[in-house]
Amino acid sequence: MTVQNNMPDFQVIAHKGKGASISFLIIIILAILIFQSLFTVQEGHVGIVKRFGEATKQVNPGLHMKIPLVDSVVILEIRTRKNLEKLSASTHEQMPITAKVSINWTVQRDLAFELFKSYGGLDQFETRILDPKLRSAAKDALAHYKAEEIIQNRNKVITQIEEELQQAMADYPVKLDSAQLEDLGLPQKYIQSIETKQTEKNLAAAEMHRLERQKLEAQRAVNTANAKREATMATADGKAYSIKIEAIAEAEAIKLKGAAEAEAMRKKAQALQQSKTLVDYIRAQRWNGQLPKTMMGQGQNILWNMNNK
Repeated sequence: MTVQNNMPDFQVIAHKGKGASISFLIIIILAILIFQSLFTVQEGHVGIVKRFGEATKQVNPGLHMKIPLVDSVVILEIRTRKNLEKLSASTHEQMPITAKVSINWTVQRDLAFELFKSYGGLDQFETRILDPKLRSAAKDALAHYKAEEIIQNRNKVITQIEEELQQAMADYPVKLDSAQLEDLGLPQKYIQSIETKQTEKNLAAAEMHRLERQKLEAQRAVNTANAKREATMATADGKAYSIKIEAIAEAEAIKLKGAAEAEAMRKKAQALQQSKTLVDYIRAQRWNGQLPKTMMGQGQNILWNMNNK
């Protein structure tokens, strides 16, 4: 009786356990589906949503949803990328050289979807489009210059590479930033000839510098002699002028002294004349009207007394 009574209980428990397992499995499946329906796109990238292999739309950075098992997402980087190409080329004088050329470029955000539909992704775009055109532009630019010009005017060569590549990539959904000529390989014999030529130039420049220095020293000596001569002449002119001024001053002083002495003599004579006249005048005023009573003779003459007695 006990066994018969327990049989239904086992069946109930088994039935309940089976139902719980199915529910748990359904929850797991739903969680997986929900998890697979969510995806994120990081900054500097865009997402290309494909449905059954066909690109349908482009999404920007952030959290997005898709249909699980139906949609897939391809992430494209839209930050600046760098492509480096090593190539063999020839200069204008047909000298073989090797070079490493790089280009910085960026996918335009609003045209990333078209790039994916046309080329299938960044790697395929680089391999099929960008790299061949970069090599072609670099070879064409290097062929316009001689090896010496490439060495001396590398920036000019880089500018021409950029211009030719810009023109070749004008119809593609990318933006080219800057090119670089990172390495340049020349034949060893040419490098030795450049070193020899540069050494000769340095020696010639040193000799020219020495000659210029001698010329400057000679010119300095000439300038010093001219300065001394001009100083001597100026000193002589100054002395002559000083002597002349002194002579003029001395003559003027003598002239003034003579004029002063003449004036003094004239005034003295005039004073004497005035003095004699004054004496005569005073004498006339004091004369009592009588003639002198005595008269002095000359020589042995005797004194005559003219008084009347």
